Amino acid sequence: MIDFSRRYWILIAAVSIIMIILTGCSGKEDNLDKKIGQTKLPERLKNKKKEIIAKYKDRTPNEWGENLPGVITRIDTDKKIVVLTLDACGSPGDGYDSKLMDFLIEEEIPATLFINSRWIDDNQETFMELACNPLFTIANHGTRHLPLSVIGKSAYGIKGTTSVEEIVDEVLKNEWKIQNFTEEKPEYFRAGTAYYDEVAVEIVNDLGEKVIGYDTLGDAGATFAKEQVKKAFLSVSPGSIILAHMNRPKSDTAEGIMAAVPELRSKGFQFVKLENYDNQLISKTEKEE
Repeated sequence: MIDFSRRYWILIAAVSIIMIILTGCSGKEDNLDKKIGQTKLPERLKNKKKEIIAKYKDRTPNEWGENLPGVITRIDTDKKIVVLTLDACGSPGDGYDSKLMDFLIEEEIPATLFINSRWIDDNQETFMELACNPLFTIANHGTRHLPLSVIGKSAYGIKGTTSVEEIVDEVLKNEWKIQNFTEEKPEYFRAGTAYYDEVAVEIVNDLGEKVIGYDTLGDAGATFAKEQVKKAFLSVSPGSIILAHMNRPKSDTAEGIMAAVPELRSKGFQFVKLENYDNQLISKTEKEE
């Protein structure tokens, strides 16, 4: 009788928590009634765009790459903590790795999800479910999934933005879309291909978002085999930011992560939320200094 009573009250408590979560998220879910493809900027962001264009119009970049000053690659710590970041790119036919995401939810592994505008359009309900899950932080992966360049440089065969205006649109239009549906402004940005020139990095920062890179390449654009993914994840060090993908369900990314997590935990590593260490985020160049 005592065991039954305890189970009853545990069940009641669990149902209450679920109801609170669902109720708190219902407003966000209602936002699906809006036109999810809308990227028209409100007046305040139009004015911000004009300011940025005027400020940077005469700047000429000298650098190009993934690890420029200002691109955050890790947490400055000696603790065995790591951050998982997952990209949802927006190429035609991109899908959703439900096996991976279900595993993260089951194992209570937090992740920062860098979501591209086109992926949102094609996965509306899934996007809102993820946005409502407290394990996940929604971040900005650009409007057209382009490298950020003032002069049109390319990365991995993808031509980048060609002007300050295009950089601003790549950031702000998807920022506004995300905010329009989640009611929260994304604080972090990662460009398509994760390539930038130094002017672009400054522009993103000026727009109020931090540029997040990585120090551990988890799945190489979802091309790694299971054992390669596992090996990559097991190569982390304290404070690592891992980059992998959640939009390639036919890849081995999920299997590799599922194989790596128990071993990482047995070594004492813990997955943490990026925003909980916001004041300890550093770039590769800062670490080398």
